Amino acid sequence: MKLFHQVLDLLLPPRCLSCQTIVTLDKTLCEHCWGQTNFISAPFCKCCGLPFEFDVPDGALCLDCARQRPPFVAARSVFAYDDFSKQLILSFKHGDRPDMAPALAQWMVRSAHTMIDQSDIILPVPLHWRRLVTRRFNQAALLAKEISTLTQTPWRTDLLKRVRNTTPQGHLSRMARQKNLKNAFSCSNTLQDKRVLLVDDVLTTGATLLNCTNALHKAGVSEVRVLTLARVL
Repeated sequence: MKLFHQVLDLLLPPRCLSCQTIVTLDKTLCEHCWGQTNFISAPFCKCCGLPFEFDVPDGALCLDCARQRPPFVAARSVFAYDDFSKQLILSFKHGDRPDMAPALAQWMVRSAHTMIDQSDIILPVPLHWRRLVTRRFNQAALLAKEISTLTQTPWRTDLLKRVRNTTPQGHLSRMARQKNLKNAFSCSNTLQDKRVLLVDDVLTTGATLLNCTNALHKAGVSEVRVLTLARVL
C-alpha cells in the first residue's frame, strides 16, 4: 500500500485545499495559504467563542453574552470568516468539493475536542429536502460524519429536521433571519436528556443555530454545544 500511495502521489500529487499548489501532504494547505488563515485561539468568550483583542481573565464573557446568555452552553469556531476562508468554504459548499470534508473536520476536532468529549451525539444543521436535492449534499452533515469518524461520537441526520423551506439568508438582517427561521426546525423526542453537539459551516448572526438550539431544548435535550468551521467577527 505504501508503494501504491507513492506511485499515486507521483501521478496525482497532493494539492493545497485552497490554491491547488502541489504540497507534500494530502488534504492540507500550502505554506502561503496557511499564513493567510486567521485561526481563532484564546482568549475568547467562554460562551460564544468570540475572540478578544486583548488578554482577559479565564471565563470572561463578551458584551452580548453578558447581557443575555444564548441557549447553548458554548460555541467554538476554527477560523474567522474573511476573504480567504470565505473562498475555502464556498469551494466546499458550492464548488463540488466534498473531498475537503475530512481535512476541515480535523481542524474542527482540534479546535473543540473538549466540547466533543462532553457531547453524547453529533447533529448537523439540516437542509430542507428541496435545497438538498439542488445542492446534492449537506455540507454540515459531511462535517458531522467526519467528526464522528475521528472521535467515535455517534451522529445522526434524521433527528433534527428543517420542516419549512426558508428563503436564502445571505443578505438578510439579524431580525429578518430570526423571522425567516421561525418554526423552521423540529426535533425528535428521542433525544431526551442528551448532550448535543450541533455542527454547521458558518456562524453569521447565529439565527439558524439559535433556532435549532431552541427546537432541541423543546425536545428535551439537556445541553447544546455549537461547533462551526468559521464565524463572522
